Amino acid sequence: MTRILKTHRILLQALLLFFAMSGAAFAQTLEEAKSAGIVGEKSDGYIGLVQTNAPESVIAMVENINRQRRARYEEIARENNISVDDVAQLAYARAVQATRSGHFVEDANGRWVRKP
Repeated sequence: MTRILKTHRILLQALLLFFAMSGAAFAQTLEEAKSAGIVGEKSDGYIGLVQTNAPESVIAMVENINRQRRARYEEIARENNISVDDVAQLAYARAVQATRSGHFVEDANGRWVRKP
């Protein structure tokens, strides 16, 4: 049991570091896109387009961030002998906690909702 808790703690620390680092290059653009309601946190642990008519630059940014997230999720999964989906679900839970009020998150039914 303590090994599982330790593993979860390590995963959360790694995810926090990853989000801090991966967002650094895109921080202003990603933050602006979230604030404008163009993108949000999807329930699968990735960034998604809230608005289907997003500019090409935002679409490219989302694809790039999602590639980076996938690579990091795979690394964390390998290091901890768990599935990539499990890592992505932990990342989503953490992302929702970190999401600012008014920004979009995807609910369990696949609908975009603003975080209160």
